[in-house]
Amino acid sequence: MTTPKRAVILVSGGLDSATVLAMARGEGYDCYTLAFDYGQRHRAELLAAERVSKALCAVEHKVIPLDLTAIGGSALTDNSIAVPDHSEEAGIPVTYVPARNTVFLSIGLGWAEVLGADDIFIGVNAVDYSGYPDCRPDFIEAFERMANLATKAGSEGHSLRIRTPLIDLSKGEIIRRGMALGVDYALTVSCYQADADGRACGKCDSCYLRREGFAAAGLDDPTRYWGSVAE
Repeated sequence: MTTPKRAVILVSGGLDSATVLAMARGEGYDCYTLAFDYGQRHRAELLAAERVSKALCAVEHKVIPLDLTAIGGSALTDNSIAVPDHSEEAGIPVTYVPARNTVFLSIGLGWAEVLGADDIFIGVNAVDYSGYPDCRPDFIEAFERMANLATKAGSEGHSLRIRTPLIDLSKGEIIRRGMALGVDYALTVSCYQADADGRACGKCDSCYLRREGFAAAGLDDPTRYWGSVAE
């Protein structure tokens, strides 16, 4: 009997990670989804991550508690820093959470070792994104090298891979891929300051990128809003 191949999928509740989960499932992986309760102001994403994991038949879904509010430094973890409206200004925005993907991937790596999974999927994107340094291909490549040096699995010849199937895709391309795989984007939450019911502000960078992505894909965006949508 063939042993099923397993993968850990980092899920945030947003459309990118939902698409990645659908892709991994489409490749025949048994998917183990991992979300993080890190003190983010948009906590509705945790419920969205659970909904998406269930809808896309994850074998198991875990939520890991972390208190990144203890170090702050981001509009997503410090309520004294306002979430800005979308801007075309260059630079790393205040919604960047220091070292977030490094921390998340490290915990995902630990669970992958426990599960005997050689693949960790993450929905980072280097095309339509907010300029976060931990979404770049060179960061992912460096982390993968570290993972194979730092783990028992890697030292015993089980090559660990960090899978980033969205990294070179536009938001519109991501949405079209997800729709073809049966993703229900109405289950997802992208807004940086979504309310408790998952309704979006319509003004932050994440709302802008999502709205532009659906427009580029030629599809209706199922997002529900609590605020006025910026044109």
